Amino acid sequence: MQLDLHVPRFDWAGSPAGIGPGVAGLARRAEALGVRTLSFMDHFFQMDWMAPAEDPMLEGYTALGFVAGHTERLRLRLLVTGVTYRYPGVLAKTVTTLDVVSGGRAELGIGAAWYEREHRGLGVPFPPVAERFERLEETIQICRQMWSDDNGVYQGKHYRLEETICSPPPVSTPRPRILIGGSGERKTLRLVAQYADACNIFGGPPEVAHKVDVLRRHCETIGRDPNEIEVTAMYRDLPPDATTDDVVRGAEALAEVGVSTLVTGAVGDDPAGWLESTFGPAMDRIAAIEPARR
Repeated sequence: MQLDLHVPRFDWAGSPAGIGPGVAGLARRAEALGVRTLSFMDHFFQMDWMAPAEDPMLEGYTALGFVAGHTERLRLRLLVTGVTYRYPGVLAKTVTTLDVVSGGRAELGIGAAWYEREHRGLGVPFPPVAERFERLEETIQICRQMWSDDNGVYQGKHYRLEETICSPPPVSTPRPRILIGGSGERKTLRLVAQYADACNIFGGPPEVAHKVDVLRRHCETIGRDPNEIEVTAMYRDLPPDATTDDVVRGAEALAEVGVSTLVTGAVGDDPAGWLESTFGPAMDRIAAIEPARR
């Protein structure tokens, strides 16, 4: 079982001048601990259900490029890119650039987008949800085409690209991995089954087990082995006094329903210290956990 780190807030780092050193230090300490992937949100305003919208929020790909320069092994992604924020060809170029400069450590995390306030605030179009899912599927198709040998035309309902040139190509082989975020049973998990290398699911073991079962049925419909898809699940709501045994038992419960990667968060005013004290003593035991096959 793997451990990833998600960083959804930056107020812990203090003033704007302290955010860069704070993020760099957190990334280096996470890498030293054995964390596999570091992710940021793709938001322009902080989520107003979590903290004031005015709280600090970094542009995700710029921040990942900064982390790439301060680390050697950490994989890098957004959890997840909002499909509405960038033209698909530009998005593919952005992720490719991150992959090239990081030596093949970039992943594409992507979803249908939802935060209407920041769209309206910064003048970004916010189509109805059905159209956003159509655009999500076309965007994934465009990225896959740009990461292939096909430099030709892409013609979809919402996007037309006359030349899908992407040079230099990604360092990742055969392309950067694609994670689709969200747990919608009819649309999102169908797209996961059809296109993704990984998914991200919220909830405890019963909820995750149900979603994994839905994903398995979508895979059966299209003839894909569901074990090809990495299931990641959020794992950050631990009690303050959680012991190492508590942490491992929670990981085991998620592994039993098919989760292969835990995604914990940057918790508290000293997220690196929290990560080290909470997960450091458990890392070897977590790494030894085998997720159930689906």
